Amino acid sequence: MDTVNFRDLSVEEFDTTTMLEHATQQAIQRRYEDFFIADIDGHHYETASFAKICDYIEDPVMRDQAKYQGFGGSGIAGANGASQELGGRVTRYPGRRKEKTPPTPHRDITLTKRWMDAIGIDQVCMFPTPMLSLGLTPRAEVEVALSRAYNRWLCEEILPAEPRIKSSLYLPINDPEATYQMVKDFGGKPGVIGFTICSPHYKAVYDNAYMKSYALIEEMGLPLVFHGAFAWGGDQSMSLCNRFLAVHALGFSWFNILHCTNWLCNGMPERFPKLKTIWVESGLAWIPFLMQRLDNEWMMRSSEVPLLKRRPSDYMREMYYSTQPMEMVHNREALELTFKMINAETQLMYASDYPHWDMDLPSTIYDLPFLSEQAKRNILGGNAKKVFNLDPTISEVKAQRLASRPAQ
Repeated sequence: MDTVNFRDLSVEEFDTTTMLEHATQQAIQRRYEDFFIADIDGHHYETASFAKICDYIEDPVMRDQAKYQGFGGSGIAGANGASQELGGRVTRYPGRRKEKTPPTPHRDITLTKRWMDAIGIDQVCMFPTPMLSLGLTPRAEVEVALSRAYNRWLCEEILPAEPRIKSSLYLPINDPEATYQMVKDFGGKPGVIGFTICSPHYKAVYDNAYMKSYALIEEMGLPLVFHGAFAWGGDQSMSLCNRFLAVHALGFSWFNILHCTNWLCNGMPERFPKLKTIWVESGLAWIPFLMQRLDNEWMMRSSEVPLLKRRPSDYMREMYYSTQPMEMVHNREALELTFKMINAETQLMYASDYPHWDMDLPSTIYDLPFLSEQAKRNILGGNAKKVFNLDPTISEVKAQRLASRPAQ
């Protein structure tokens, strides 16, 4: 072992604001206080509050099991571990557990606002993290119990206490009736701005058992989010990958490619024309690929999809997408063409995916030379405001910067 050049990555003390100091400088230099920024995919680690969430599990037997087993790879959901934390090289993963917070408000609220303020975010749609793969648990009742407990905890302890934090609630897709009940019970709760299907699962999204849930979400005027994730060990095809890089590159896009294809081929946009669908955390490169593949097939076999009145790509241009992780390495022309193909100015919404290792700052959009000033503002916050019907709440930090700016 090279003890001379060894870099000790242990974290004695951690502070989000210090870690994101360069992001704060970007926010100041680009004057983010001049406009509203919404992050449609920020995360927290619900497992930090897992013991408290367990108190909200309604089944007493399931509650005891969850408290005893925990949530990890050998826990109640049977999730498989992976290399998301890069063996400790991303210090914010282990460091977050040691970061000091005051007794009130809730620790999740304090930590979330710290990174939002540092980056320049005004409002965030907060998602869980380990629960993104909960749909792969072999026990549907576990998915129902945990997701319902999590949603109750969010709606009772987090969302009412902080107007800058919103959420698109988890739907237990393995149980259609529980999915419908979740929409009925939580659709009108403060801070609930949509409902989410976590994409790693093996239920057909076109199954008639889900139609009443889609209809109710559409009636409520809320969007339906498909949140990408990977399944290493939970999916046979992904089990062929022997590097985390491979399964991460493929997995996050693959499940949304699959569900988007089935959504289109079964005429869901025609059946639910007012239901806004959003595809989150799959990057952007898959969208032109799928547009071209499906259009090509449709031109030759349109009789197999009689509900579709237009080309699949026409419907895809009316869907919504999150920016992260935006593929922008050494190919600016491809990125610009992708933006054109998806009508990015009206259909694309900024997402940071903080605190994950592949997060994107608002500058990934703000610094793109081919976007107009209005397009940048739309993508960074304006589109999310319309899609999620947000009542913009400007951060205190940005308000102070505006107030302290010299009069011109």
